Amino acid sequence: MEARLSGRIRSTRGSVAGIAKPDLTPVVHRPATRLLGLDPSLRGTGYGFITFDKAQPMLLACGTLTCKKDWLRSRCLAYIASSLRELIREHHPETCAVESLFFAQNQRTTLILGEARGAALATVAEAGLPVHELAPRKVKLALVGYGAAQKSAVGRMVQRLLNLAEPPAPDAADALALALVFAQETRRPALTPLKQI
Repeated sequence: MEARLSGRIRSTRGSVAGIAKPDLTPVVHRPATRLLGLDPSLRGTGYGFITFDKAQPMLLACGTLTCKKDWLRSRCLAYIASSLRELIREHHPETCAVESLFFAQNQRTTLILGEARGAALATVAEAGLPVHELAPRKVKLALVGYGAAQKSAVGRMVQRLLNLAEPPAPDAADALALALVFAQETRRPALTPLKQI
């Protein structure tokens, strides 16, 4: 210590003798390039997988997991979980965007929707994917410019952004809209981070 104070020992690169200089290089967050958008419902769960080649989004796959009306709820939940598990294995997404909960007037409808959402989210979490929630109005506002836009308007905008021949089915379009808006939000600086669940 005395030798250092007298100037005989010089510290290198700003480090104190024996203590390394901390690395102050900023950590750069790399946005996910393969995304899963998910719009859970008991009878029609929409899904959409997109990837980004530089700045242009590209469709990998989309569709609706449809359960027949005469299926028991337990069979529907098992079908949603097993089908999603297979799709995730096939397309290897890095993260998932899902619609946040809304409050319906009918409590039974809300409970059934919650069950379908739980089956889907448990499957996504089981695959180790981070899950982010987006409010439906926020998605419509970001995509269409109007928070109460109709499903048809959302479908047409998804068709345009992904350069598709025709609009996807409504549930699949909603799922793709979630993935597109999530990608848009994570590629620019934000004051508030997206909610992860």
